[in-house]
Amino acid sequence: MKGKDAMAEKTITIEIDEQGNSSLDLSGFQGKGCGEVAKALQGNDIVTTSRKKREFHVEATASNVVRQQRG
Repeated sequence: MKGKDAMAEKTITIEIDEQGNSSLDLSGFQGKGCGEVAKALQGNDIVTTSRKKREFHVEATASNVVRQQRG
């Protein structure tokens, strides 16, 4: 089943509030892939809060929540 896990669905959820602040939730990424995707989506925005979910520490499933403020 290892091959099946490698093909796990990846989900990126972005929420933007009325003040233009955004919240980024990544699910289904492996290893450092989550951080790389978050950094690519960050652009010139300033990260004000970054929290790794429990799944981040599991090698097969990495997730990361990043809160950004428009910069």
